[in-house]
Amino acid sequence: MIRTLLGYLVRKKITVKFEDHFRIRPVSSLLGCDRGTPIDRYYVDKFLNSRADLIRGRTLEIADSCYSRRFGGSRVDKFEVLHATPGNKHATIVGDLTDPATLPENAVDCFICTQTFNFIFDVQKAIAGAHHILKPGGVLLATVAGISQISRYDMDRWGDYWRFTTASIQKLFEPVFKGGVTIETFGNVLSATAFLQGITVEDLPDRTLLDQNDPDYQLLITIVARK
Repeated sequence: MIRTLLGYLVRKKITVKFEDHFRIRPVSSLLGCDRGTPIDRYYVDKFLNSRADLIRGRTLEIADSCYSRRFGGSRVDKFEVLHATPGNKHATIVGDLTDPATLPENAVDCFICTQTFNFIFDVQKAIAGAHHILKPGGVLLATVAGISQISRYDMDRWGDYWRFTTASIQKLFEPVFKGGVTIETFGNVLSATAFLQGITVEDLPDRTLLDQNDPDYQLLITIVARK
């Protein structure tokens, strides 16, 4: 059934057919960003929308404040943006998550950190940095990749190091946040196959197919961690 559905996917005059089991090139090598909405971003949006009530007060995000503004809106008193190096015009804080000395302590009510920990080699230190920057009672809303191709953009700039499972995320986060962690997954074999091929949400004949979750195909893992 999945192969039949994918055989009907059409986008920008490209007919996506999976009858060729020897296909060695993806539909898009850019995670689908050149074609529409990548599958993982559909899940990121769904997660943040479900936790929108937690996005409030002084809210921090990586690189820009897109999600904070979209899902927090008037509940946010101050939009903060973290970037590791100078030069980002949106950044209000320049600091390294793996180095607490570069970060303010007990500073933000909510930290939105999407698709970032995969690209930090010292991931345990980065999780501790996220804890450090939160106020007591503050919440981290994080997402990480489970099933994914390499992000060439990130690999060539700072590295693409990790793919996670719920088991590894639990082992990494719970000692830091002392058990105040909720972990969920998004994905199924269809969404995993589509994402690896660079097929987008817009390509699918019915996007609700993405909403059927299979815990054995953890495309996206979400974390709600309270300090």
